[in-house]
Amino acid sequence: MRTHFHWTGLSEADRGASVAMGNFDGVHLGHQAVIDQARRSGLPLGIVTFEPHPREYFAPDSPPFRLMNAEARMHRLEKLGVDQLYQLPFDARLAGMEADRFIDEVLVAGLGIAHVTVGADFRFGKGRGGDVATLQSAAKRHGFGVTVAQLIRIDGVEISSTAIRKALSDGRPRDAARMLGHWHRIEGEVLHGDKRGRDLGFPTANMGLNGLHLPRLGVYAVKVDVLTGPHAGSYRGVASLGVRPMFGSNQPNLETYIFDFSGDLYGQHLSVALIDFLRPEMTFDGIPALVEQMRRDCEAARAILASV
Repeated sequence: MRTHFHWTGLSEADRGASVAMGNFDGVHLGHQAVIDQARRSGLPLGIVTFEPHPREYFAPDSPPFRLMNAEARMHRLEKLGVDQLYQLPFDARLAGMEADRFIDEVLVAGLGIAHVTVGADFRFGKGRGGDVATLQSAAKRHGFGVTVAQLIRIDGVEISSTAIRKALSDGRPRDAARMLGHWHRIEGEVLHGDKRGRDLGFPTANMGLNGLHLPRLGVYAVKVDVLTGPHAGSYRGVASLGVRPMFGSNQPNLETYIFDFSGDLYGQHLSVALIDFLRPEMTFDGIPALVEQMRRDCEAARAILASV
C-alpha cells in the first residue's frame, strides 16, 4: 500500500483510483462495505481519509473518542488490500474548503479519481455542506463515477462507531468485534514505565492511550502482535487497562504481560487485541494479594485464549 499525506504532487501512477471516502474510525463492517463497493470497479483501490479526525480539529477539548489512531487504521486498511491511502491533512485550509472546491481541487485536480464510493450519510466540505447529491452532480461535470453504500445492520442494530464505543465502554469486546469484523486493537510504541510489573514477576509492555476512547477499565485476555524489532510475531497475554489505583496513578495506560516471552520491547510497536474482559480494576490489601490475583488472571486468560 502506498500512503500519501497530501493531494498535490502525485505521480500519474498514484492517480485514477476508485476511492472510498470517509473517516473510517475503527474500519468496522459498515466501512468495509463501502470499501468493498469501491473495489468492484476493478481499478486500483484507494482510500480518502483525514488526519486528524475532523471532530478532533473542531472540538480539541472534547473527551477522547477515537477507536483507532492513524497507525492502527493504516494497518487495518493495508490488510484489506488497499492500493493507495490518501491521508489528507485536516487543517484550516481543508476545514474552510467549500464542498464544490474540495471536489474540484482535491478529488479531481489532485487525486484524479475515477470513481468515489461513500456511505449514504456522508457529509463533507465547509459546514458539512456537501452530501451524496453534491457528489453526483459533480460527477456529471467531471466524468467520475459515484456509488452510495447503504448502512449495515446486525440483528436490527445499525453498525456505527458509536455502538462500538458503547460495547467497549460496557466491557463487551466480543460484541464490539462482531460489529468491527475484527478484534478491537490498541496500537502504539512501548514506553518506559515504573517497571513495577518486572519487580513483581510480571514484566509488562506499557502503551499510552492518548486520544483514544477508553474501553471499560480492567483486565483483559489479549492477543499481541509485535510489529517491529527482533521479536516481531504473534503472542498471547493478559493486559491491564487503567489507572493503577494501588499506586496512586491517574493517567490511563495499557500494560500488557506477554506469556512465555523474554526480550526487550522498548521503542517497538505493538498491536494489542482485546479478546475478553476478565475483571474490573481493583485495589488489594498488599502486594502478595495483588500478585496472587495476577496469577489467577493469567490462568483465566490462558483458558480463554486456548479456544480463540
